[in-house]
Amino acid sequence: MFLLAAPALAPAGDAARYVGSEACTGCHADEARRWQASHHAQSMQLASPATVLGDFRDVRVSHHGQTTRFFRRGEAFYVRTAGPDGREADFQVTHTFGVHPLQQYLVALPGGRLQALGVAWDARRREEGGQRWYHLYPDAPPKPGEPVHWSGREQNWNFMCASCHSTGLVKNYDLQSDRYRTRWAEMAVGCEACHGPASAHLLWARGGKPAVAADAGLTVATRQLRRLVFRYDGNQPIARSDGDPKAGQRAGETCFGCHSRRQQLTAEPRPGAAFLDDYRPVLIEPGLYHSDGQIDDEVFEYGSFVQSRMHRAGVTCSHCHDSHSLKLRTYGNALCGQCHLPSRYDRPEHHGHGEGSAGAQCVSCHMPTKTYMGVHVRRDHRLAVPRPAQSARLGTPDACTACHKDKSPAWAAAAIERWTGRPEAAVTPPVAVLAGRRAGVPLAELLSAEYPAIQQAGALLRLPGSLGAADAVARAARSGEGLLRLGAARALAGLALPEAWRIGDSLLDDPLRAVRTEAARTLAAVPAERLPPARRERLSAVLAELIASEELAADRPESHVNLARIHAARGQSEAAEQALRTALRLDTAFVPALVNLADLYRASGREADGEAQLRQAVRLAPAAAEPAHALGLALIRQGRRDAALPELARAAALAPDNGRYALVLAVAQLESGLGEAALATLTAARVRLPEDVALLRTLVQIERRLGRPEAAHQAELLRLERGAAAAP
Repeated sequence: MFLLAAPALAPAGDAARYVGSEACTGCHADEARRWQASHHAQSMQLASPATVLGDFRDVRVSHHGQTTRFFRRGEAFYVRTAGPDGREADFQVTHTFGVHPLQQYLVALPGGRLQALGVAWDARRREEGGQRWYHLYPDAPPKPGEPVHWSGREQNWNFMCASCHSTGLVKNYDLQSDRYRTRWAEMAVGCEACHGPASAHLLWARGGKPAVAADAGLTVATRQLRRLVFRYDGNQPIARSDGDPKAGQRAGETCFGCHSRRQQLTAEPRPGAAFLDDYRPVLIEPGLYHSDGQIDDEVFEYGSFVQSRMHRAGVTCSHCHDSHSLKLRTYGNALCGQCHLPSRYDRPEHHGHGEGSAGAQCVSCHMPTKTYMGVHVRRDHRLAVPRPAQSARLGTPDACTACHKDKSPAWAAAAIERWTGRPEAAVTPPVAVLAGRRAGVPLAELLSAEYPAIQQAGALLRLPGSLGAADAVARAARSGEGLLRLGAARALAGLALPEAWRIGDSLLDDPLRAVRTEAARTLAAVPAERLPPARRERLSAVLAELIASEELAADRPESHVNLARIHAARGQSEAAEQALRTALRLDTAFVPALVNLADLYRASGREADGEAQLRQAVRLAPAAAEPAHALGLALIRQGRRDAALPELARAAALAPDNGRYALVLAVAQLESGLGEAALATLTAARVRLPEDVALLRTLVQIERRLGRPEAAHQAELLRLERGAAAAP
């Protein structure tokens, strides 16, 4: 059902086809041997006695009143558990998924779905705590019908997992029938996942194509993946390369498609294509990364590695990891010693720990860990210098006290100062500056080549409401860094539409699909009749690309909400409503669809219908700020201010960093005769958001209206406005 045989060789001149890794072993025996023992080769396998690691000897696992039984029927593996309808049933395990440190198991459900079970096998050694079944949601096991239940959409292999655990995968989802016909060229991650379809190369290797081809018929030639050579130069303690760092960065993009948190933009990503042409990665945002750039949620390696000095110098994944076995090229500090002189760095004078101790390991300080999926320990790839004083200021994890659990960051900062002879450098990433809303920091200082592009891009997302934001976004839009232009494209949403068009028009011509389609998302609201014909056609063409990328995820309700927003921005209300109805067909409790449908009803004068949608959203998501805020606004429009105030107050409390929520609440309080409460709301918000000029202006206006002009607030507003005018 899920197997697809490798196709025959393509004749010369035809498009390259997948041939399977077995076809490569004859000429590349050593590489094949290393790959066959790798996690890539075992990323997904048919369930069999040779591949299943878990204990299926009629084992029962009880968890929060739920019992899961693992057993066999002959050579087949089964699990008895609550299914999508909540009833217990027997389900056959068809595939293994992963191999270490945990192994998950896939079950086939109707509609061509493969689903990952919520109870996994801990594949670590027994002395490490492994060789046991454990639940991936230990605190609150999901219930049938919930998205994260093993039968729900968040555990669906076809969308969530397949493209990175198999080669040449095509999802083939049909929205009308709600069915998948997912196919792959190779079940696991094979040679062609990195090198591209190899039929032309195989034809050349067998003498069917002239040997003059520089790429020997490969979609991604070996030379494109080659590492830069780093050498020690004289007495310099850090090795350097004569090559172009951009070449190393491009080589790393082969890995980024699967080792990143991202949205896929094309049906069949092309090996060798620019990463930002096939994918749109998340940026450094709250909930995904800490404000200093450390990993928080499951974001994988890309977003942290591109923050590193190593990436900027041209170091790529394969300098540390063997491309075929995936093992480290060497172990311990010798790995870092390839480029960092051991006589300088592998000494107590540098690391401040006893030789050979755990604290003396480079990774202990420079690559702190976080555990995902219960047992999977992953290292932060920023390779950053520990800054405990900064961690204390920002409330972020600190590498020092992760080991010295009985100590404080202040103790760690003092210890570093004692052995280095200097205090901790006050270098704060731009995202952290804006997360802390430090008033008076010029935006020009935040958008500097001193900082990695992804940090600057993350800072751009925090600019709305700050004076000079438009100029900062305009500078970023002209950058040579694709990530920074992507940040600018996303930041357009926080600008007034005329300014967004002035800055974003050029981004519609960006060579990277992620940049131009993200710009089009905001610019869709620009009235077509106001644009010159050429620009109208260009916007229309890029919007078609954006819509196509969203339709790739037609099995997800959030994609239809995104489509609805695009249609609504273009004035296509019927198409917008249809998209939202589709989202709710996929998930009747999808809150963003309910909120957007209510807004669509508001625009057409159906306020009562909109209120009903919002009340349902509030019931479904009582801890979400947006539905409460939207309900409060709906009640205000109906003249029901007394009923609106509690909803607006709840939204402001649930999202304290959202200046608009505080501002709307304060205005509603003022109009209800609660002037003192309005001042208190704005004053408290200003403590959290000192650079939000709209809050300050409203505060001054309310003070004037109440006959209590505050010279200090007016002087501060004048200072900020003058500073913005003087900014470059």
